[in-house]
Amino acid sequence: MTDFVYASSFAAEMDAAEPLARYREQYHIPVIHGKQALYFTGNSLGLQPKAARAVVEQELDDWAQWGVEGHFHAKHPWFSYHELFTEGAAQLVGARPEEVVLMNGLTVNVHLMLVSFYRPNGKRTKIICEAKAFPSDQYALESQVKFHGLDPKTNIVEVAPREGEHTIRHEDIEAAIDANADEVALVFLGGVNYYTGQRFDLERITRKAHSVGAVCGFDLAHAAGNVPLELHDWGVDFACWCTYKYLNSGPGSVSGVFVHERHANAPDLPRFAGWWGYDKTSRFQMEQGFKPIPGAEGWQLSNAPVFAMAPHKAALDLFTEVGMDALRAKAIQLTAYLEFVVEEAGRRAGSPVEIITPRNPEERGCQLSLLVHGHGRPLFDRLLADSVIADWREPNVIRMAPVPMYNTFTDVYTFGTLLEAALKNA
Repeated sequence: MTDFVYASSFAAEMDAAEPLARYREQYHIPVIHGKQALYFTGNSLGLQPKAARAVVEQELDDWAQWGVEGHFHAKHPWFSYHELFTEGAAQLVGARPEEVVLMNGLTVNVHLMLVSFYRPNGKRTKIICEAKAFPSDQYALESQVKFHGLDPKTNIVEVAPREGEHTIRHEDIEAAIDANADEVALVFLGGVNYYTGQRFDLERITRKAHSVGAVCGFDLAHAAGNVPLELHDWGVDFACWCTYKYLNSGPGSVSGVFVHERHANAPDLPRFAGWWGYDKTSRFQMEQGFKPIPGAEGWQLSNAPVFAMAPHKAALDLFTEVGMDALRAKAIQLTAYLEFVVEEAGRRAGSPVEIITPRNPEERGCQLSLLVHGHGRPLFDRLLADSVIADWREPNVIRMAPVPMYNTFTDVYTFGTLLEAALKNA
């Protein structure tokens, strides 16, 4: 990237000209070892919005004042609390409001979606997924296959990178779908691979899955709030995401669900039901016979976990204000600068670092995975001692995410100088 300069003055100039720089002040930046951290793990747990405390305290105050009547008389009535997020979530993932709902945790929602959308029948029993998917997805798929009395070894088809490569070619995903055209029931991948940071072409994969009669869904844990999504227009059948990574809503916070309207308004679609998914107009009649709310809301089980969801309101409000287009524009530049700085630091230290994330900005979000050849955990620990918060994956990969909401070009440059020193002294 010849347009970039390995200098603190350049980074400062970029920050001064950057229109989203002021949003950094909306977040708490951790202090580690007595100094403000260089925080690059928004792909694992995003930072706390400063507004989150007031939002949670509002619900605590309403609980104290109203007790059970807070369901109807709180500032944000708990009875309809999940509806606070509908418009923002729909904008975030490119959906229609009736296609999204916030509920449960991510893997719980993956299971609920698989109940409805993994329906093995006859020869159609196979699931096609990415090799090295996040373990929760692997376990969910394995257990769902076993639940149907099938063998994961023969009914889960994993698509892996080719020999000597780190990322998966889209043509290999398509080839796997074609090779199992009469047997595949579901194609299910992560929107962005958690390990390599590879961004998949969801529209292309969905189109291919549908061409052979398969259902297509995605885990968007590393995509929501990171890359632009147009789930409705792409025809995706279903998707789930968490809100504690790029969406900065707190550890273990609530998950989002997308169900395309062609399914969301199909009341006979099999599902595991709960009373909060029952028709709102007659829910309290407590009658037998499940009658789902039209739309994604019909997959709800229990009433909203208000205290877990409250921080998401503060976080999602910021995303709605900024918009994914502006965030994506900054992310592309910031990630490209990190790419440049990492390679320059390795060159100056005489210890090159291999970036295993795709170089094409369209094939990645704002995560870069660094393969540090010849170095082990001590290199990562040395960076941690310098207040660099990143993520270590065995045996020698450092995952880093310069997220546009609160990371700066100066953060990236400073990391480069610390990486260079650590490599020289390793």
